[in-house]
Amino acid sequence: MVTVIGVRFRNAGKLYYFDPKDLAPAPGQAVVVETARGLEYGEVVTGPSEVEDDAITPPLRPVIRIATSEDTAHHAENISREKDAMATCKEKIADHQLQMKLVGCEYTFDNSKILFYFTADKRVDFRLLVKDLASAFHTRIELRQIGVRDEARMMGGLGICGRPLCCSRFLGDFHSVSIKMAKEQNLSLNPTKISGACGRLMCCLQYEEEFYEKVGKELPRVGRAVRTPDGDGVVTEVSILKERVKVRVPKGNDDFEIREYPVAEVQKLSGAKPLPRVERPQDDQEDDAPDPEIMQALKAAEIDVPDDDAPMPLAEDEAEEVETPKERKPRPPREQRQRQRRGNPKQNRETERPSSPANNEKKPSPAPPAPRQENAAPSASSRPAQEQTAPKRDPWTVPEEFRQKRT
Repeated sequence: MVTVIGVRFRNAGKLYYFDPKDLAPAPGQAVVVETARGLEYGEVVTGPSEVEDDAITPPLRPVIRIATSEDTAHHAENISREKDAMATCKEKIADHQLQMKLVGCEYTFDNSKILFYFTADKRVDFRLLVKDLASAFHTRIELRQIGVRDEARMMGGLGICGRPLCCSRFLGDFHSVSIKMAKEQNLSLNPTKISGACGRLMCCLQYEEEFYEKVGKELPRVGRAVRTPDGDGVVTEVSILKERVKVRVPKGNDDFEIREYPVAEVQKLSGAKPLPRVERPQDDQEDDAPDPEIMQALKAAEIDVPDDDAPMPLAEDEAEEVETPKERKPRPPREQRQRQRRGNPKQNRETERPSSPANNEKKPSPAPPAPRQENAAPSASSRPAQEQTAPKRDPWTVPEEFRQKRT
């Protein structure tokens, strides 16, 4: 356990712990403390108290002194100088044509550094801007890019409830907020109704989430079968804040009624049971039996009367044709088919082609090739193409065809 005090540097921001040493500042007093940025002026929120070692981020820095009147006047002077620094920085941003929005400015207590906070959609190269600002203020310059939630905290404003924003009043850290919280609280999923000034989901959705999760486990879900004092029914609506449920209970004559019960009077059922059915009186059915006198008259006239249970005979044109399935020959394996195609490809192609009258005509069979004589001289057709070519002409001689034309 370590004795610490809680200090906040802005109206609404994160709470930091410091070692008070021999001092005992009360909540509301101003102190000067040592931070990573140098000396800072802050306000005590919680007095000396003991906390666990896990809750402290090392190193634990000390409190220098309780703020005096001179420290308070110097802090007020720094705040007044921030307005002039904001105007100068905006002019420099416009000169460099940077796509960034300046949100705030802050002087350290010892005036060793000036911090500028901005927002941007993309990463911004502000190296030239830092050089111009350093030459204008003659001190160290630091630019920090922040998110939309931090922007709303620094700018302030009013929420849809009509009150100042929670993040600019008392909220220290930002907690994760999901759309699941809005569903569990039966809120409208319209983004304009559940979004805050920053455009993100409202932080207040997280305030009652723990209560909704705790009570929601005890209440039956919508559509579950429950047992009520009026009988078994099905849950149609659940009110977590009132801890009451609406159940559809059978009323009689196949009608239902929706009634509201407290959670203590409703008991969950392990399995959904079917609601009791009330049988309605059936209407008198008309007697479709034929008149016996008419049937006797038809039989006397030798007219065939079809039986109701017998199938209706079909006409000859309407008779159903029953097709007997054809037996398919087993297909030879793939390797055998490939061998047949390799053996006689021309014959396979002719057999695969559909038969046509032109193909059915007999074609003259080609003459058998003449037997080859070993000692016979090669024919002109079997000579190579180079030997059959015409003799070369002299390029300086004029062909006879052109001579005849000239004459």
